[in-house]
Amino acid sequence: STASEVQHRLGATGCGTFDLNTACAGFVTALDLGAKYIQADPRYARVLVIGAYAMSKHVELTDMKTSNLFADGAAGVLLGATDEPGRGWLAARLHTEGQYAGWMGIYGGGTAAPSTVESVARGDHKLKFVKKFPPEINPETWTRMVTEVVADAGHTVADIDQVLFTQINIGSIRATLESLGLGEDRTHCVMDRYGYTGSACIPMCLAEATELGKIAPGDLVVFMGSGGGLAFACCAFRI
Repeated sequence: STASEVQHRLGATGCGTFDLNTACAGFVTALDLGAKYIQADPRYARVLVIGAYAMSKHVELTDMKTSNLFADGAAGVLLGATDEPGRGWLAARLHTEGQYAGWMGIYGGGTAAPSTVESVARGDHKLKFVKKFPPEINPETWTRMVTEVVADAGHTVADIDQVLFTQINIGSIRATLESLGLGEDRTHCVMDRYGYTGSACIPMCLAEATELGKIAPGDLVVFMGSGGGLAFACCAFRI
């Protein structure tokens, strides 16, 4: 559903809506943007941020590189204004490695490459990994951005209560935690049960970790998202 359809179904009359696309980094990017709307304009007291992913319809089921990885999901958060010092949004950074834009995506069916009988036969309207990404790109970028963002917030990595990552690769998460000097108890994963749910996976982690008591009011939580493009977004909140 688009943002406008969600607004209609909620009966949230009087609200403005828009969709934001930074691939799998979309939720964290929107989380940062929503928090800044609240800070910048007193008319925005609450902002609903939803990460949604519906990749299954774009996956070629005979392609084992993608069909056993991508899944569908959705989750969100409701941001609200607070006068309590030190609570809520603390710091954020965005980063893009645009040289990788053509390495993974859907390269047929749009204005630049309209669908034809031949392009459909080639599967150009389906998700494709054109090149294999360097395995170090996520751990190195995640480590740097998390470190920078907590420093921007006036904290150290050791102060982090939970850091929630894009759920694309458990090896990348473990390598990042090791680089940061954090144990696996400082994160939460859902990929083992739900597959890779893109921009939905981080709020899914947040919801489940909160339900399990791993995240409580007052905790310093860092959200580290990344996705095709390559786009990266990192945000720190005092929950």
